[in-house]
Amino acid sequence: MADALNARAPLAPRGLPHREPFVFVREIVTIEPGKSAQCKTWFRVDDPMFAGHFPGNPLVPGVILTEALAQTAGIAAASGYPETDTPLFLLSAIRNMKFLRAVRPAEEVELQANKLTEMGELMQFSVAALTAGEVVAQGQIVLSMASPANV
Repeated sequence: MADALNARAPLAPRGLPHREPFVFVREIVTIEPGKSAQCKTWFRVDDPMFAGHFPGNPLVPGVILTEALAQTAGIAAASGYPETDTPLFLLSAIRNMKFLRAVRPAEEVELQANKLTEMGELMQFSVAALTAGEVVAQGQIVLSMASPANV
């Protein structure tokens, strides 16, 4: 399974300003424009972060799972705008994030983001990461809209 996961090429989804090596969303499964997104990710066994986190017992850092969830929320948010006029979304807050089980390299992770509310230039999402149907992380992400010139 690890070889198959390592062979997949990452993408740079529309609405994400990120590029390699900081794109953690590998596949978009479904999008409800402006409301929700379901994506997938996986982490290569030979990714340099695993040399130090932790040697001999590699675990995906919680901060990386959180970033993958924020990127999923960004994809959901951006999908509600025309491709020619997509604002930049920035991570503004992480609320009640919980990590329920460690994720290991080569595990496929389902990423879910569902918009809860929107106020002005802020959007709040409920997010969850699952492996094999089991929730491994969950919480809320707040994104703010910014024009690229203001970043």
